[in-house]
Amino acid sequence: MLDEWQNRTLFTARTTTKMLGYDNLLLGGIGRLVGAYPDEVALMNSLTVNLNFLLISFYNPTKQRFKIIIERSAFPTTFYACESHVLQRGFKPEDSLVYWEPRLDIKLLNTSDILDVIEREGDYVALVLLCGVQYLTGQLLDMEVITAAAHAKGCKVGYDLAQRVGNVELRLHDWNVDFAVWGHHKFMNSCAGATGGAFMHKKHENNNFPKLLGWWGHSENTRFDFTSDHDFSPGIKGYHNSSPSVINLACIAASLEVYEKTTMQDFRKKSILLNCYLESLLEPNLNKYGMNIITPSDYQQRGCQLSITFTKYDAKKVVAGLHSHGVLCIVSLGILRVSPNPLHTSFRDVYRFVQVLFQILDDLTETK
Repeated sequence: MLDEWQNRTLFTARTTTKMLGYDNLLLGGIGRLVGAYPDEVALMNSLTVNLNFLLISFYNPTKQRFKIIIERSAFPTTFYACESHVLQRGFKPEDSLVYWEPRLDIKLLNTSDILDVIEREGDYVALVLLCGVQYLTGQLLDMEVITAAAHAKGCKVGYDLAQRVGNVELRLHDWNVDFAVWGHHKFMNSCAGATGGAFMHKKHENNNFPKLLGWWGHSENTRFDFTSDHDFSPGIKGYHNSSPSVINLACIAASLEVYEKTTMQDFRKKSILLNCYLESLLEPNLNKYGMNIITPSDYQQRGCQLSITFTKYDAKKVVAGLHSHGVLCIVSLGILRVSPNPLHTSFRDVYRFVQVLFQILDDLTETK
C-alpha cells in the first residue's frame, strides 16, 4: 500500500507545485460568469471570510462618513459582519446601520426607496452593502442603478452575490461595483463548504487600503523566495492569505465546464421559462391552499426562485413532506423557497414538484 501511494503522481513534488496555481486556471471562467476580468476575481476562503476581509479595506469611517446601508432583511452574515466592523471602528451600530426597508403592504424592496435613502443619507454613508438577489423573496435588485446612485454621493459599494452568481447575468466591471463576494455552493452546485469567490474592481488594484496580509498574497514570481519584502500581487489576488483547497476547486472547475457549454443569456431564458411554468401551475390553486407568492410577479425582477408563504399550513411541515418525496427545498422564516435550477431541472421535474406539493397539502388538510 505504501508503494502504491508513493507511485501516485498526484503526490509528487512536481505535480503538487503545479496544483498550487490551479485556481488561476479557473479565473477566466469565473470572470466571464460575473462580468469581470480574470485579475479582478479570486477563489479563496468562504463568503463571510471574504466579506470581512474586504470590509477592512472598504469600510473606512470618518466622523463625517461612518454609516453603512444594508437591507432590513439581509442575510444574517451581512448584519453580523457590518456590526462587528462598526464596533471595531469605535462607532455604534444603532447610529451607523441604515436599513433599506420594504414597504409596509408588501415584503418587496422598491428601487426608488433605496435611491431616496442614498440621496438623504449619502453624505454620511461610507458604504452601501446589498445583495444581488434577495434571499427570502427572490427579488432581483437593480445593481447598476443603485451602484451609480451611491457613487454619485461618494459612497463605496459592495454586494453579497450568494443568490445571484450562476443564476442571473452579472457585469460587475461595467457596473463599476467596488467589490463583491459570493459562494459556489448554491447555483454552481459545488457543495456546502465550497471555496468562496471575491471581486475587486481594477480601479482599486494598486490601493493602499488597510488589509490583512498573508503569504499567499505574495507575488507569484517571488512567492517561493520566502522573503518578507512586501512584494504583493496587485488587486484582489493580493488579498489571498493561504492557498485554496485543490479538492474544493475541482468542484468549481466541474461546474464551470457545464457553464462553458452555454451562455448566461440562454441559461436565463430557460430559467425564466421554468420559473413562469412553475408559477402558472401554482396560480390556479393559490386560494384553495392559502398560498401566496411573494416573489415579484414580473419575471424580469426575479431570479429562478419563487418564494411561497402559507396561511393554512405550517411551512416546516410542508417542506418535511417534500423531503420525504425526494424534493429539496428550503424554509426560511416561514417562507418556502423553490428554485428550479436550469442546469439540472426539467419541466417534468417542475410538474412533479407541483403535484407532490398539492398532495402534501391535501394530506395536511385531512389531518387537521
